[in-house]
Parts: sequence; structure tokens; C-alpha cells
Amino acid sequence: MIKYDTEKSVMPYEKFMTHGASALTEAELLAIILRTGTKNYSALDLAQKILSIAGQEKGLNSLHHLSLEELMEIPGIGEVKAVKVKCLAELAVRMAKERAAQTLRFDTPHTVADYYMEIMRHQEKEIILLLLLDNKLKLIEEYMISMGTVKASLLSPREVFVQALKCRACYLMLLHNHPSGDPHPSRQDIVITQKIKEAGELMDIPLLDHIIVGDGCYISLKEEEIL
Repeated sequence: MIKYDTEKSVMPYEKFMTHGASALTEAELLAIILRTGTKNYSALDLAQKILSIAGQEKGLNSLHHLSLEELMEIPGIGEVKAVKVKCLAELAVRMAKERAAQTLRFDTPHTVADYYMEIMRHQEKEIILLLLLDNKLKLIEEYMISMGTVKASLLSPREVFVQALKCRACYLMLLHNHPSGDPHPSRQDIVITQKIKEAGELMDIPLLDHIIVGDGCYISLKEEEIL
């Protein structure tokens, strides 16, 4: 039987107190959140097991992709610890979004991509967001048009303008993610964007941009002069 190593389980906390949070590895940071281990595993052991599930190369980003059930399959991880891990991942998303909100401008694509990046980059299915804006480019409403499979999503031009008219929007913008992590637009992305752009011109509700979010990167169809 493996002996419980008390000294090892508290080591990350002591390291934090001596050197600060920046000196800790991702596993050590996570171990402090978990706080305790089990008879056979220290908190650091459990943290390393969690990070290894989706591959060490993804690090803390893997937490977004793990369900409560998957976490609880790890020996030593019960419901309480699993909930802590998922709450940690959600806090990271909200902190990133709040930071990006300080520079958010809907006429500047990279600020829009930064704001929505942490929400969309971890999605395992393709989702399309419709952003409805007033005449001063202020957000009126954010509307999810669709959530598709891992490969494709359905975008209805009719639904786009039903929502735009309902909110009396003056401008609109589209965002969607590519679960593959590669933000380059498909032929279908370009075709549907052109259709919505043309319809928007007829209805006097211009499409400002269509931004595709990848894993830590994005492509603006406006910046690429596709739109």
C-alpha cells in the first residue's frame, strides 16, 4: 500500500507562501485548489492526474473539456473536488472576459475576438452568435443562432433578420467558432456571409463583420477583405 505523504501534499502551499503564485506549476496551483488528497494520493498527485487526462500539452485549458463525470472517474476525486475544478475553469473564463471588456469596440475586430475568445474557443460544437448593435455600435442583444455538430452548424439568414428587426438593430455582426482550432473560413462560411451581407444592404441593417474564432486565434472576414 502506498503511504500517504503529508509533506508532499502541503508542499505547493508552502512554496506559494515562500515564492508566490507565479513560482508554482499548473499542477501545484491546482493542488492548492483541491486542498487535500486521499490515503493513497496527495493533492499534487490528483492535480497531475487531472491534467494528464486531456494531455499535458493542453494544461489548464483541458479543464474546460472535462465533465463532472469524467473528473469523478479519477480515484480520489469526488463531487466536491470535481465541482471546485469546474468552478475554477469558469472563473478563468469570466476573468478573461472582464479583462477584454475594457477594450471592447465593435468596430475593431481583434477586441471583439478577445472578448469572446475564452467563451468560444473551448466549445466542442460549432456555435454561431449574432450580435445586434444600435446606431452607436453599442450591443443591444447577443443571440445564439445555432449550436451544431463538431463539424458544422446551421445558419439561417431568415432567423438573423427576424431577430434584427425584433430588436430594431441598426447593425449586426456574426461570430462562430471552429472546434478544430483552425479559424480559416470554409467555402460555406463565405457563401452564407455574402448572402447575409447582401440581405443586410437591402434591409438597411449592414453586416459589420463575421469573425471566426479558433484556439487562441481568429479571422475577421472584414480584415481579410472577404466581406
